[in-house]
Amino acid sequence: MVNITLNGDPHKVQKGQRLFDLLQDLKLDPGKVAVERNLEIVPKSTYQDIKLDEGDRLEIVHFIGGGKTV
Repeated sequence: MVNITLNGDPHKVQKGQRLFDLLQDLKLDPGKVAVERNLEIVPKSTYQDIKLDEGDRLEIVHFIGGGKTV
């Protein structure tokens, strides 16, 4: 296990876990989130390639539909 920070809170993940797998574990659609890793935006095309490391700091923002159209 490795320790990361996820949206400001401590979180443990399996060593070598990919970002894509973490999103699935969190029940988040990778196509509907934006991820910042260690203060850098992660391109969606690399979610499958990114392996999480000890001390990584992730901020995940998911998009919510809604609102009123005029």
